[in-house]
Amino acid sequence: MDKILRVNMSDGSVKVEEVPEKYQLLGGRALTSSIVCDEVVPTCHPLGPYNKLVLAPGMVTGTSAPSSGRLSVGGKSPLTGGIKEANAGGIPGQKLARLGYKAVIIEGQPERGKLFLLKISTGGAELVPADDLAGKGMYEINKTLWERYGEGTGIIGIGPAGEMMMRNAGISCNDPENGPGRYAGRGGLGAVMGSKGLKAIVVDDTGAAGVPVANKELFDQGRKKLAKALTTHDVTSKTLPSYGTAALINVMNEAGGLPTRNFSSGRFEGADKISGETIAEVTTSRGGKMGHPCHPGCIIKCSNIINKADGSYHVAPLEYESDWALGANCGIDNLDDIAELNRLCNDIGLDTIEAGCTLAVAMEAGLAEFGDSKKAIELLKEVGKGSPLGRILGNGTAFTAAAFGVTRCPTVKEQAMPAYEPRAVKGIGVTYATSTMGADHTSGYTIAPEILNVGGDVDPADPNKAELARAFQATTMFIDSAGYCLFIAFAILDIAEGFEGMVESVNGVLGTNWTTDDVTKLGLTWLKKERLFNEAAGLTAQDDRMPEFMKYESLPPHDTKWDVDDRVLDAVHSYTVEE
Repeated sequence: MDKILRVNMSDGSVKVEEVPEKYQLLGGRALTSSIVCDEVVPTCHPLGPYNKLVLAPGMVTGTSAPSSGRLSVGGKSPLTGGIKEANAGGIPGQKLARLGYKAVIIEGQPERGKLFLLKISTGGAELVPADDLAGKGMYEINKTLWERYGEGTGIIGIGPAGEMMMRNAGISCNDPENGPGRYAGRGGLGAVMGSKGLKAIVVDDTGAAGVPVANKELFDQGRKKLAKALTTHDVTSKTLPSYGTAALINVMNEAGGLPTRNFSSGRFEGADKISGETIAEVTTSRGGKMGHPCHPGCIIKCSNIINKADGSYHVAPLEYESDWALGANCGIDNLDDIAELNRLCNDIGLDTIEAGCTLAVAMEAGLAEFGDSKKAIELLKEVGKGSPLGRILGNGTAFTAAAFGVTRCPTVKEQAMPAYEPRAVKGIGVTYATSTMGADHTSGYTIAPEILNVGGDVDPADPNKAELARAFQATTMFIDSAGYCLFIAFAILDIAEGFEGMVESVNGVLGTNWTTDDVTKLGLTWLKKERLFNEAAGLTAQDDRMPEFMKYESLPPHDTKWDVDDRVLDAVHSYTVEE
């Protein structure tokens, strides 16, 4: 990848630039965050002209490395007020990489009300008017753009939520079947894309030269080691393709760490009805698909295609986080209604985690009863309409809690917590509190050793998790930058040869000589950049704290509270990096 595409929405210019030397060895999250740190004023309004939207394939994205199709999207978050990277699977990231683009930078703003589409191909890139796409949902957008530009093209787009610049707006990437369910969902970056007047990006890599590999022999050696680890480890070779990510529903429920009814309990009596095992059974009986890859070359295949009772297509995918957020956290155990809520999120352009937590807060406020899935569907439809109530809900959990006076608001830096109760699993709580991204399990997935005994066996109740959280955040930063799916972590944490293979594959592409010891060092270096941006944006140590209610409300069934000392949280980012 040897070029950067810079698109100025103010004057409509589209320019190709050489990659600066300082970015030559970066990709994915390391690159989006570096560009944001270098080019975005930390104190700018996230929806104003000085923010930028940066898209970057990972270091090995677009190659034959297994499960490596990730695309990072970065900018200043309208939700957290700090730096944000959200990444997605699907097919656009691989196509951008094969076209030779290391990054796409969207800057400036057009005249308000103008809407555009960016088309990228081997012939170059151009902005074209897209007023005819205004207000349309992502299912219609994807169908229209495949008819217009050809089947197989990559589509990156926003639904009505992004156009209305709601803080819970995500950015959709299409999967091989043209479903819009692969989302760079967290942090409101869809609102940033909407503020740029950009409805969609179409990526056609027909005739592309592909990703150059500096050392093919080393690359092949590395990818084979990693592939062997992924096809050997029980989680990545058996559990995930068989039951999907929702296999965690029963696991977390048994541990008493499945947030239920707006984080008022850690156990849901309807868990089995929405579990991965039940999803697999229902999906198979209806002619759907388990073991679905979200992009070509994925060998984990953790996703699924969910059909309705009559055998017709309903939604893809129904993942653990979505299943939980729109299910247990709202007291809902009807799989078909959860799938419909998921589909609405995909169409409107909402992050399912934030949407589910918002609905639960709305239920807490009395807008619906917990468990009332039909009313939940009605509320989500209000978001798509952009009604006054819909705009409140579309701006996320913290905004909704403030509007209705709800004190049980499960957010950090105003971003909703994912599907792991931090009072029951302390390490993931430390990650929520200290992540540069706001509450985000993918910033440092300590659930692996705390619950699944992957990469070690750690007591989830132990509150002293600073070193664990720091190590996981650093390693995750490297994985996100490489362009690999985070789920490779299950295998590489347990299989040393797989870890070596990941690093060797990156070295093979870039021509570097990094070792496994360098992974943490590099990750911490890149994390420090994000931390400095947040500090310059006005975030302090007091933003690295858990919600107050978790300190005084005991969590059933184990009656635990958040008892991690603030000094532990402060210690996570107390490190120095080598210049």
